[in-house]
Amino acid sequence: MTATLLSTKRVEKPWGRHQLWPGFANPAPGDDPLGEIWFEAPGDIPPDLLIKYLFTSEKLSVQVHPDDDAARAAGFARGKDEAWVILAAEPDATIALGTLAPVDHATLKAAALDGSIVDLLDWKPVQAGDYFYSPAGTVHAIGAGVTLVEVQQNIDLTYRLYDYGRPRELHLEAGIAVSNAVPFVAQAAPGKVAENRIILAEGPKFVLERWSEGDRTVTLPHGMSGWLVPLAGHGMADDIAWQAGQCVMLAGEVAIAASPGSDILFAYPGADRI
Repeated sequence: MTATLLSTKRVEKPWGRHQLWPGFANPAPGDDPLGEIWFEAPGDIPPDLLIKYLFTSEKLSVQVHPDDDAARAAGFARGKDEAWVILAAEPDATIALGTLAPVDHATLKAAALDGSIVDLLDWKPVQAGDYFYSPAGTVHAIGAGVTLVEVQQNIDLTYRLYDYGRPRELHLEAGIAVSNAVPFVAQAAPGKVAENRIILAEGPKFVLERWSEGDRTVTLPHGMSGWLVPLAGHGMADDIAWQAGQCVMLAGEVAIAASPGSDILFAYPGADRI
C-alpha cells in the first residue's frame, strides 16, 4: 500500500548526448553531454534494482559485470545482471552481446590490450521495441545512436575491458577473470500472458513486464518492491500521479490506473534475488 515517486540523478558521460528523450530537459549547449538518468529511492538501504535511461552518441566501453559470487568475493554487495529495452535507435545502431565464437581468457586479454576485442564481439542491429536480458559475465557494449531503459541489479560495478582510447580506468584483470566470452544466447521470451501485460524477460535476478493502458491492482510480497516505469501516458498509483519520464516504486497492494495510449515497464526481483 505504498507508492513512492523516485528522484532523478543526471549522469554526465563522454559518450552521452545533448538531445535526450521527451520528458527530460536537455543539457545546455556548453555543458558536458548527458549519458544516463538514474531513478533513486529514498532511505539508507539500497533496493534490489536500479532503473536508468541511457542516451548514446558514441560507443560505450567494452565491459563486463561480475555475478553475485564474484562480486561478493571482491567486497561488493551483489553482482549485476541487466536488461535493456530499446526506445529509439538510429538506422545503423548496434549493441554487442557476447563473442562471435568462444574466446579463452588469454586471447581476450590480448585483444583488449590491442583493441581487436571490438572485432571479436557479436554486434547486433537494434531497433525500437527490442529487448535483451544480459546475465553477469556477458562481454558487451552499447553502440551509438541508442536510447534505452536499463533495468539492473542495484550496484554500480562495471569492469571496462576496452574504451576506445578514452582516458578512463580499465579493469583488465578483474574483468577478464569474470568474463564468459562465448556467443550470446537470448533468453526465450515467456510471451503474452494477458491482454494488457507481456513478460519481456524472466531472469533469475528480476522479471520485466510491459503493460498497456487500463486499471489493475499490483500485489507484491512483504519486503519486495516493484518499479513502474512509464514510457508513454500518465496515470495514478494509489494517490501518486505519474507520467512518462518518471519512475514509481511500489510496495504491498497498489491500485494502478493508466491513461489510453500508456506504455509501461514494470520490474520486480526474480526468484534468485539477493
